[in-house]
Amino acid sequence: MGLSAVTVLGVDRPGVIAAVTGSLADCGANIQDSTMTLLGGHVAMMLLVSGDLDCDEVLKRLRTSDLVVTASAIEARRHFCEEGDGLGYVLTVHGPDRTGIVSAVSAVLAADGGNITGMSTRLTGRLYVLIADVELPKEVDVAALMRRLAAVGAGLDAEITFRPVEPDLP
Repeated sequence: MGLSAVTVLGVDRPGVIAAVTGSLADCGANIQDSTMTLLGGHVAMMLLVSGDLDCDEVLKRLRTSDLVVTASAIEARRHFCEEGDGLGYVLTVHGPDRTGIVSAVSAVLAADGGNITGMSTRLTGRLYVLIADVELPKEVDVAALMRRLAAVGAGLDAEITFRPVEPDLP
């Protein structure tokens, strides 16, 4: 059983996700991990699929006039922090839109070994909103990191919040 990365970008319309995932199932692909979102009227999908797949066959089945598709065989990798090894946080940024917001915030996190495991951004009028899931190594000085994030936020004229992830309910 191999692992393949499949990306799909196309104009959003009802049924596009059903069509793509149905074609993958018809190829014998099992979706192990995925993210799907709308970006400016386009559906964007990233999927990790397992199975005995021929990437050329996947491309042939998925390519249509309104979809841009890539498929590549990849190696399975260990997740950055195994469950229980790291600390989970949610970071939010609210402020005026400007170049370099994601770069500035992610650089501060990376300097302490932080890993962004999920992120979404939206521009609403002039307000830029960023929400990110972050994993930190246990040894990080979170108070010092929060001071550095606050300084970056002040430089961007933005409010940055950084809070622990709520524990899962039993």
